[in-house]
Amino acid sequence: MSNSNFTVPPGEQNVQVRIIDSTTRIGKLELGFLMEPSLEGMEHMPLLPSWSFLIEHPSGQRVLFDLGVPKDLHSFAPIVCGTLKERGWEIDVKEEVIDTLNKNGIAANEISAIIWSHWHWDHIGDPSRFPSSTELIVGPGFKDEFLPGYPAKPDAPVRESDFAGRNLREMDFSNSVQVGEFRAIDYFKDGSFYIIDSPGHAVGHLGALARTTTNPDTFIFMGGDLCHHSGEIRPSKHMHIPHGIRPSSITAPITFPCPGDSVYEQLLVQRTGSLDKPFFRPAMGLDIKQAIDTIEKAQVADADSNIWFIYAHDPSLLKCVDLFPLSANAWKENNWRERTLWTFLGDFDIAAKQI
Repeated sequence: MSNSNFTVPPGEQNVQVRIIDSTTRIGKLELGFLMEPSLEGMEHMPLLPSWSFLIEHPSGQRVLFDLGVPKDLHSFAPIVCGTLKERGWEIDVKEEVIDTLNKNGIAANEISAIIWSHWHWDHIGDPSRFPSSTELIVGPGFKDEFLPGYPAKPDAPVRESDFAGRNLREMDFSNSVQVGEFRAIDYFKDGSFYIIDSPGHAVGHLGALARTTTNPDTFIFMGGDLCHHSGEIRPSKHMHIPHGIRPSSITAPITFPCPGDSVYEQLLVQRTGSLDKPFFRPAMGLDIKQAIDTIEKAQVADADSNIWFIYAHDPSLLKCVDLFPLSANAWKENNWRERTLWTFLGDFDIAAKQI
């Protein structure tokens, strides 16, 4: 079941998108910290990556969407360092995005802008490693909430060094275009790349939509922390669990008393009372009601076979898609959306066995 009502303004230009593994891995993160209700056998989130995206326009401009985590976890503002120490999550970073770029022939001064989906520690990297010519783009309300940054503002989670000497550009959606049900800014003014207002999770949360091909139009939707698990956005009234999908097709074969699709549907109804709702809802965020509204708007795009929705911490990409330095533009031809869409159901094996 798919109902494609996600309307994007017409455009004749596309950008190149390359998905960068920031090498960030976050483990031992409690499921209940991010989502609810709880699920038997899934006390913690899967090991989480943090994706960065390189967007390249034919004009030569290059933009990064998110930076992952810096290698030096002690470089964060004290309030962030304190939270990480208190929580005790397992955080590993092998290489920063800027070093990955450099190893593949892209210098820091070739990046015209960095877009932060939001200001949380696992997305901001270390912009100070980029020259002052690289502007930093943030969402609505960021400046009022966080400037001038740490140390001038002792309790700020972002550092003065993140934007010192560079243009800090806060998105203004008052003169925006409509992309689906979202307000959006046509960044290159040719319909190739949109910055999307996706509030709820954090102050100034942003998403992005990149046109990857024309005739036919295909897109990659960069969701940031709009959701933290595929089960927080899927299924939906626009896209049900597909018939015939079985646990053995997702993970190692295990014995179930019922056909696989029935198991997942029963688990879903047990949790939500409906086949039209995702398995989880947000438990953490600035405005939970608004976060759910944003998820519901994104579900329309997620159900569109010409749009590949990728949230920042989606582990399903790790095994079956081309990562930087390779391009992701041929995602539809390669069936990456279909290959990654329902793999998350494998996280529910223990709970499904109880059905």
